[in-house]
Amino acid sequence: MQIVLENMKEILPVAIFFWSWLLLAVLWKPQRFRNSLLLMATVVVTMVLIAGCFGNNSGYVLMSIFLLSMLALLVVPVLLIINGIHMIRRESAALPNLLSLLLGIVVALGEIALCVSFFYVSDLAEATVFHKIMFLFGATVFYFSFLLLGFVQYTLFIQILPHRMCFDFVIIHGAGLQDGREVSKLLADRLDKAIELYERCKVKPILIPSGGQGDDEEISEADAMAGYLCRYGIPEEHIVREDQSTTTMENLINCKQIISARGGKRTALVSSNYHVYRCLSYARKLKMKCVGVGAHVAWYYWPSALIREFVAMFSKKKHLACILIGYVLLVFLPLILLFFR
Repeated sequence: MQIVLENMKEILPVAIFFWSWLLLAVLWKPQRFRNSLLLMATVVVTMVLIAGCFGNNSGYVLMSIFLLSMLALLVVPVLLIINGIHMIRRESAALPNLLSLLLGIVVALGEIALCVSFFYVSDLAEATVFHKIMFLFGATVFYFSFLLLGFVQYTLFIQILPHRMCFDFVIIHGAGLQDGREVSKLLADRLDKAIELYERCKVKPILIPSGGQGDDEEISEADAMAGYLCRYGIPEEHIVREDQSTTTMENLINCKQIISARGGKRTALVSSNYHVYRCLSYARKLKMKCVGVGAHVAWYYWPSALIREFVAMFSKKKHLACILIGYVLLVFLPLILLFFR
């Protein structure tokens, strides 16, 4: 018992520090990606705290947690590959639908490379060039998988954050039309979520369906969405169309002008749950105070969509530079030093 208390005294302040830091970061700027990495670090510290409760057996508990984590990592590429095959069967073999399958193959190869390196190489400095390349490849896959896992984790995390239920405006992001004029299932789910918010509000908000007309569309997304809202009982006077945008950023720029002209403050962004993170990120750049609300997405569609969101978010120069700097400092340089020590 004494040993358990001593371990708790050492680890508990660190855990409290991380949880306090995470809470403040989420309350201050919930859409920041660095919060996802902080969340993962907090989870790790919490696991160490839990293991510390077992006193002399804490090492075994940590080892068990590590082995379970590794087992989970081994399952991930299998699930991604299965999802990719299912996605192709349900949708098509277009490149966006192949993302989960391709990522699953890459992650599997990276894990195999790491396992081979660990089992067959006892000293990296004496390893062959082939083994060093395999180890570097595996570490690279692990690094980017860690970032993707953080993105996935925080995308889910912001969905469960408590938020107000009444709004002045509800922005509904478009998602393309079916057959040029019909609302797709993906878009209908977003509209249904917006209707749910509308019905919960005592003072009914203004709904802003947002989306212009694509080259292959007969009407604008906003018009198709407004028609859907009217069919499900939303009065026309509570709908303001934003029908000029072609991108998520343009959606928000135009919606901000509509909101500013009407003097509203409390705003919700409704999109598919995988897309909310990027919407909030853009809203922050525009200095819009919004709450993100995610709509349901079919389970087989979600992994590929989330991978696309990750690529879209981190293909920007600022984010890409941070990722590459982190890779060089945390993976590439340390391994090079180990290879040639």
